[in-house]
Amino acid sequence: MENEKQLIVASSKLKDIAPVMDPYIDVAVGGENTFEVKVSRKKWREYLTFGNVLYVKNTEYGGIIGEVDTDTSTDTVSLLGYTWRGLLDKKIIQPPDGQDYRKVSGELNTVIGMLISGCFGNYFVVSKESTGVNVNNYQFERYCTLLYGIEKMLKSVDYKLQIKYMQQEQGQPGYIELAAVPVVDYSQQIELSQDSQMHFTLKNIKNGVNHLICLGKGELQDRQVVHLYVQEDGTIGKTQYYTGVEEIAETYEDTSSESAELEDKGKEKLQALMNSTTFSMDVETLGIDVEIGDIVGGRDYLTGMYAAKPVSKKIYRVNNGEVTLDYELKGDD
Repeated sequence: MENEKQLIVASSKLKDIAPVMDPYIDVAVGGENTFEVKVSRKKWREYLTFGNVLYVKNTEYGGIIGEVDTDTSTDTVSLLGYTWRGLLDKKIIQPPDGQDYRKVSGELNTVIGMLISGCFGNYFVVSKESTGVNVNNYQFERYCTLLYGIEKMLKSVDYKLQIKYMQQEQGQPGYIELAAVPVVDYSQQIELSQDSQMHFTLKNIKNGVNHLICLGKGELQDRQVVHLYVQEDGTIGKTQYYTGVEEIAETYEDTSSESAELEDKGKEKLQALMNSTTFSMDVETLGIDVEIGDIVGGRDYLTGMYAAKPVSKKIYRVNNGEVTLDYELKGDD
């Protein structure tokens, strides 16, 4: 593996300790937002333990070790935890006292800095560069996660959240930089297909859930019930589009939610269950760095399948020194 892609272990103070030798790496950015690093028991060292940090510099692949599993049958030790994006997903945006919603105004990076202030100590640093883009009185959903709120706010102005671990000079602590950057539409620049001289898979799921019955507070006929339907264009609404044999229905239960909150949570659930398109490919051979929120397009000339959608999930794996990247796209066609 190239030095630029070397996995490093750092202390809880973000000071480098050592490279991790011959690891198996599995990092899910987006979706689960978790990582697993597996090393042989012979190469395990005492600093590969709780609270220390694993990272690949200039990327968001890594996080804080929160679980250590040992398996003598395979002679391995597994290190697991939340990614940096995953840590953002474990904080909640709460309405100020006496107000129904949290609202913000200002330049994007300034707003992100305000939102994370006091949440992560010296781990996260927000870019000082001005995007030149402002939000005005932006209203977050009640008690949404910090990650969800930031990503949705940025998406409203065609921006995305970029996360990178910044390695400092020797002896100096590193930091995780957050920055609002424009979404890049790679589908307008290059079409990933057989012509790209690369192997890929394109999975198109057309039998996903399109009717979600959300069940909230109450009992029997007094129970809160919200029906959500996927529309022809992939959006979610209250009017049924798919009927008869095309209707695929499921229920979602949340007994703690009232109708408005139940609807918000139900939409998020339905987005995970509805039709989707998945790419699996190695775009590094093309020299592009696709991030969460960017748009990519792929075409299989044999089946005629084509998709151009935002990337919602990346799975970064290293096995025996070989790096692979899988991409999952968001939404219906």
